[in-house]
Amino acid sequence: MSLRNKVTLIGRTGKEVEITTFENGQKASVSLATTDFYKNAQGEKVEDTQWHNLVAFGKLADILKLANKGQEIAIEGKLVNRSYEDKEGVTRYISEIRVEEILLLGSKTTD
Repeated sequence: MSLRNKVTLIGRTGKEVEITTFENGQKASVSLATTDFYKNAQGEKVEDTQWHNLVAFGKLADILKLANKGQEIAIEGKLVNRSYEDKEGVTRYISEIRVEEILLLGSKTTD
């Protein structure tokens, strides 16, 4: 993996992993929430959650699909920006993390 485009995240999956099967393999997709905490100007603790789109292919997709909604995982990958045309013909842009390493850490959260 190139150090010029490297992303390392630890967070919790936001939904069940979606699997797309192709003729030559499969793709796994899931959202990942990462949360930071800081104090605002009034000294109050503020929670800041960011959502990331993850995609994995091949054997990494097999591993990612083992993650349940709310499970803590660690990933390394690279940031990929792409565009596509939706059903109405509008060009949409998306940023996602193409997973190159994955580690299933904890169990599902208890809500």
